Amino acid sequence: MTCEHLRALEQALMANDIRETFRGAAWSNNCREWVYFDCFLNLLAVREIIELADCVVEHSHRGTHDGQERGFVCTCCNDAIMGRYAASPGVITFPG
Repeated sequence: MTCEHLRALEQALMANDIRETFRGAAWSNNCREWVYFDCFLNLLAVREIIELADCVVEHSHRGTHDGQERGFVCTCCNDAIMGRYAASPGVITFPG
């Protein structure tokens, strides 16, 4: 499980049967529990339905050779919930 600051979001994604694609220290020692889900996270809409602490910030990375991601990072605990970088046909958008 991710930290208390991201737990509600993680539980909401799991309750909606959104497939988890990775869990662990993603790309550096500064990452504790990063969880990737096979969806596009509508960051504004997430904040409207789930109260996130001030230490939870938006993150996006549009890599050209090292992957792409968009989601939320807890700056206190170094945990994160990530989804796909962009919405695309056939990809679930959360919340939908």
